[in-house]
Amino acid sequence: MKKYFFLLLIALVGSCTTTKNKSKEINIYSQRHYNVDELQYQNFEKMTGIKVNVTKANADELIQRLKNEGENSPADLFITVDVGKLWQASDMGLFQKFEDKSVFENIDPQFLDKNGFWVPVTYRSRVVVYSNERVKKDDLSTYEDLANEKWRGRLLVRSSSNAYNQALVSSLVANLGVENTFNWSEAVVKNFARDPKGSDRDQVKAIAAGQGDIAIVNSYYIGLLLSSEKEEEIKAGNAVSVFFPNQDDRGAHINVSGLALTKNAPNRENAIKLIKYLTSIQAQETYVNNSYEYSVNPSVKPDPIVQEWGEFKKDPVDLNMLGIKRDEAIRIFDKTGWK
Repeated sequence: MKKYFFLLLIALVGSCTTTKNKSKEINIYSQRHYNVDELQYQNFEKMTGIKVNVTKANADELIQRLKNEGENSPADLFITVDVGKLWQASDMGLFQKFEDKSVFENIDPQFLDKNGFWVPVTYRSRVVVYSNERVKKDDLSTYEDLANEKWRGRLLVRSSSNAYNQALVSSLVANLGVENTFNWSEAVVKNFARDPKGSDRDQVKAIAAGQGDIAIVNSYYIGLLLSSEKEEEIKAGNAVSVFFPNQDDRGAHINVSGLALTKNAPNRENAIKLIKYLTSIQAQETYVNNSYEYSVNPSVKPDPIVQEWGEFKKDPVDLNMLGIKRDEAIRIFDKTGWK
């Protein structure tokens, strides 16, 4: 690993000193709010001398800002936790395609944008977690089965305004069609243990408190709970087990955190250097061991906590569908009363 790090350092620093682009900064518009991101940027700055400036806001605000700024935008990279937002911004003409195919070298092809506008840096699955006391693993099977009456008053989930839920239902529309997904959502709403509220962490805590028996959450939140310094969160994490739905057919839904090169990136070459660093073995190990997300680099294994859940089959649907079908998913939420 030390040898790999040394070679990476030489490559990055060397390319910085030979490029015609003398800029020593990168400007990022980021929706991500994780401490691991700050660590990554600090490591990159130490390695290259390139200053990373980050502007944080929610994805819709950042997309609107890019649109308003147009050619005068200082942003080089747009980063978000939801591929649906990456597709939306690319559809608005706010990104440029990656002409330099070397940015894809460290990435498993199954996670790449078929249109070439965005690059994934991590992925996660939207899983079902269940009470170790009140639910048996054999009771679970698919996302579709969450509509079963046996879950009446037992299901916990956050609101329909959440991008992770919108992405999940977008994937269902892509796989099952509008009518079947509408019927599913209508039945699922009847199974809610309470009105949707709170974060994914709060759904797990509610199971631990006996307020429900199963919940829909992003996989990495369980890793964050189990590694927390708060006793309450560790207790909540230990109260549940992780289940990957649809393993006997299409596979579990996944979403990515990803980034894109803005259409008028003023520091394009530096931005590409950062992308290559973030998908390197060193940076990917930093991600998985701090955020408990999955690596898009096939050479990097999950954190040991995550490895305990086992490998899982992933839904192969084109990830851009999580954006293409988003409006339909939101209409379904509204019509079925998913608050």
